Amino acid sequence: MEYLRPRTWSDAVALKTEDPSVVPINGGTDLMVEINFARRRPPALLDLSRLDEMKGWEKRNGSVELGAGVTYTRIIEELSTELPALAIASRTVGSPQIRNRGTVGGNLATASPAGDAHPPLLAAGASVRAESMRGARDIPIGEFFTGPKQNALEPDELIRSVVIPAARGPRQFSKVGTRNAMVIAVVSFALSLDLEERRVGTGIGSAGPTPIEAVEAQAYLEQELEAGGNWDHRRRPAPEVGERFAEMAASAASPIDDVRGAASYRTHALRIMAGRTLGWAWDEVVERGGEGRRQCW
Repeated sequence: MEYLRPRTWSDAVALKTEDPSVVPINGGTDLMVEINFARRRPPALLDLSRLDEMKGWEKRNGSVELGAGVTYTRIIEELSTELPALAIASRTVGSPQIRNRGTVGGNLATASPAGDAHPPLLAAGASVRAESMRGARDIPIGEFFTGPKQNALEPDELIRSVVIPAARGPRQFSKVGTRNAMVIAVVSFALSLDLEERRVGTGIGSAGPTPIEAVEAQAYLEQELEAGGNWDHRRRPAPEVGERFAEMAASAASPIDDVRGAASYRTHALRIMAGRTLGWAWDEVVERGGEGRRQCW
């Protein structure tokens, strides 16, 4: 196996263009497991771990551009205000050692349906910034996942960053696993309430061949919150609204039975998580209701 270590981002893009079969590696928390268990044998590794261009983040025009090499630990420590659901999800990723190495860029490249970062990115309406010698392009997160462990990257493209709208309201994340820590999700759910645009975002993980948005549940909740004056008056929706939203969110999933859990259990857990995250989100809305609608969340 050949090992390539570019000195700059431009060098990395050129090497990927020259040989699209090379496999990028940064934290290696997913890829090295596959290599060590002989599940994968790439012809060459492209080491991106020392490229400063991928390790930063920047706030711009109401969004955070998160470099593909930013670790989960840094998201927790530096971006809990701007990206709260992603920070919550980051706390559930593996052990401290894994969080110190693992990155959202790597999670996206792996494109596992159970990736912990994926539901918060879906709920927030993020986009993936990919780059090749042909130029850069932004891929909406809802179009990025094309199948189990498959994504929309072209063979010569690398993930440069992820652009995520900063929170303008509460964002929550919930995950069920076979134990409390260091575990792959049996099912996960993320929720975003944008109080300025009056929009609801959702993301479901480990309950289908790709991460899923509960589109009909989002539309239903937006309409009910508008009709009930909840957006304006910052009051909780009626219990039946939350129950119906949870049912619709669960029905958007298409889980299977596997070694981590039964499809019926995933659907049941998802319904509970959707209701709970909505309750947690409105707890935040009520607590901050007197601070003014335009104040930074």
